[in-house]
Amino acid sequence: MSIEPHWITVGGLTVEVVRKDIKNLHLGVYPPNGRVRVAAPLVVSDEAVRLAVIGKLGWIKRQQARFAEQPRQSRREMISGESHYFLGRRYRLRVLAYTGPPRVRCGGADFLDLFVRPETTVAQRQRVLENWYREQLRGRIPALLEQWQPVLGVAAAEWNIKKMKTRWGSCNIRARRVWFNLELAKKPARCLEYVVVHELVHLLERNHNDRFKALMDRHLPTWRACREELNRASLGHEEWRYPTR
Repeated sequence: MSIEPHWITVGGLTVEVVRKDIKNLHLGVYPPNGRVRVAAPLVVSDEAVRLAVIGKLGWIKRQQARFAEQPRQSRREMISGESHYFLGRRYRLRVLAYTGPPRVRCGGADFLDLFVRPETTVAQRQRVLENWYREQLRGRIPALLEQWQPVLGVAAAEWNIKKMKTRWGSCNIRARRVWFNLELAKKPARCLEYVVVHELVHLLERNHNDRFKALMDRHLPTWRACREELNRASLGHEEWRYPTR
């Protein structure tokens, strides 16, 4: 259960407040512009939220300053010479005129080759590349699920891939449905494995509490380093964070 978000002002900051059926208050600062969001238990008042934010103002300012220093990738034009990422490695895009079905080739060199008709638009080229990213994830996620579900003693009823603005993954615990962010195709394989394990552990523990962290520590001791790697990402106009509290 959750309630529609509303906003309060604390020390000159605009803070989004979302109330949920949770036990603890969670404060987050999100890229790219340092948006402040608080997820609070249903019984916690705005005044209590305000006091919690005041106590963390120094930390919030430091996070916002860090985001402000991060380089931003320019808007994609989908032309030859642009930098694009796959499995954590940077490639130069080569757009090649082609009269057959559009496709992408990554031969392991320094280039991603995009074969499209000369008249294709930027949006169409972007869609071809995104479809290729989706295919790559679909080829990698099943093996990770097969590896980790028996270890954790859980099984997702369904999984899928979609573009998400604020999360690398999500889990509908009741339906046992897991979603993975399409952008994970750009990240190192270890980050994809971390997100798979993270979402599967949510089938054992809903919240990011001590039990959740203990399960992650037991099964994937390097998870914090992977989380920080994802949290530092700046591959586009949107970025995603997992909770750090």
